Amino acid sequence: MSVKEMDLRGTACPINFVRIKIALDAAPEETIIKAIIDDGEAYESVPQSIREEGHEIISLESYEESFWLINIKKSAGTEAKS
Repeated sequence: MSVKEMDLRGTACPINFVRIKIALDAAPEETIIKAIIDDGEAYESVPQSIREEGHEIISLESYEESFWLINIKKSAGTEAKS
């Protein structure tokens, strides 16, 4: 299982989700993505969008003062693109 870290602090919605989606699409099955996202709109929309894509949110925890660390597992059945 591989792990990819992404620092998306200051990245506007929906670009933060798009970057995570691109990383998930390119990753092998069951990859873990650890992404730091902003509070507010990103916190409210990114986890929901990830679930809608069929991936698993392992955890969503407070990170520093106004950020969140989201741990995402690429679900089986979502193929990596060559």
